[in-house]
Amino acid sequence: TMNLATEQRIALISVHGDPAIEIGKEEAGGQNVYVRHVGEALAELGWQVDMFTRKVNVKQKDIVEHSPNCRTIRLKAGNVDFVPRDYIFGHLPEFVDNFLKFQKDNGIIYSLIHTNYWLSSWVGMQLKQKQGSNLVHTYHSLGAVKYNTVKTVPLIASTRLGVEKQILETAQTIVATSPQEQEHMRSLVSKKGNIDIIPCGTDIERFGCVDRKAARAELGIPSETKLVLYVGRFDQRKGIETLVRAVGQSKLLGTEDFKLIICGGSRPGHSDGKERDRIEKIVAELGITQMTEFPGRVSQKDLPFYYGAADVCVVPSHYEPFGLVAIEAMASFTPVVASDVGGLQFTVVNEETGLLAPPQDVPAFANAIARILMDALWAEELGQAARKRVEKKFSWDGVAMQLSELYKSLSQQSVEQPSLEQPMVANS
Repeated sequence: TMNLATEQRIALISVHGDPAIEIGKEEAGGQNVYVRHVGEALAELGWQVDMFTRKVNVKQKDIVEHSPNCRTIRLKAGNVDFVPRDYIFGHLPEFVDNFLKFQKDNGIIYSLIHTNYWLSSWVGMQLKQKQGSNLVHTYHSLGAVKYNTVKTVPLIASTRLGVEKQILETAQTIVATSPQEQEHMRSLVSKKGNIDIIPCGTDIERFGCVDRKAARAELGIPSETKLVLYVGRFDQRKGIETLVRAVGQSKLLGTEDFKLIICGGSRPGHSDGKERDRIEKIVAELGITQMTEFPGRVSQKDLPFYYGAADVCVVPSHYEPFGLVAIEAMASFTPVVASDVGGLQFTVVNEETGLLAPPQDVPAFANAIARILMDALWAEELGQAARKRVEKKFSWDGVAMQLSELYKSLSQQSVEQPSLEQPMVANS
């Protein structure tokens, strides 16, 4: 039988997103956070997790231990300096060489590799070819979607699109984070290849740690106030206008203690600043300025209080690939009213954890918000069901559990049907 230690070993590759960067720092976007949380949660489940990234600074340690079974390993690829992601591709062969060298020096061969973003997928495909490793990939963003929306396409675009097609057709499994992302892969990238849906996670210790009473005390909001919340960017596609008009025609408006809070930063003179001005104008026209608050950008520290204080959180987007706000609200025991689009159809279960309404349908949103605000007992039930759903499917532990099952099924398959490439390991 195989030694459990080797079987339970996995390499997570994130070339340009360093999982050891302090989360919340500028460069730490969704990908770093995903890889780090997934890595730590997999280690808790008994996997030996090595996360590989590119070294960008001579002061950085080569190896950072996060927990007994989880570490970040920084490999040299090009000058040890920051390189913008669009210029890293040429340095990837060196990354592969240093990965193979690390394996050799440590007497390890990673039979299971999970790559993140298209750059890492190229590395993964080289390793699959050279040593027959099982390969799993998460895109984090698709060139085919991105380049549809930008005016100037970078030089690397055609390379990226080619690699993204190749990985879909080469990997054992692609992990899509929502049914909509899967649909994009199928319609824009390739009909071939296996896709599993495993969502992104959220920090359920941080959200839901404060109850409604305490959250309202912290924000100075009376307990009898009906509080409707929006969190997110100022962008027309986010549908804030729909929410504002829905509140403007709500039958609850007569009540004194009604409040709408629209959280999100905006920069004057930029498109988000213009959108905020536009929304404020509509608020004034509807005569709801008194009851509407724009606190601006809310810190990560304060966000759980806003979610916790709200009676309902509204996500009125026209388009939403994943919808993290809905999950953060649900983790906070707060029912969600969301547009019936994309990832939101996956996160919110209609009539069970909240309500879905057609995008840009003002009467439908007004009705959905009123239904929840007028029935406190039902709202409480929705909130409880929302939290349960997040714990099971969208907590980092829940996500890692789903990934772990996927990895195990792959290693069982490859034991049953040895691939022809396997014997090449010795004479690499």
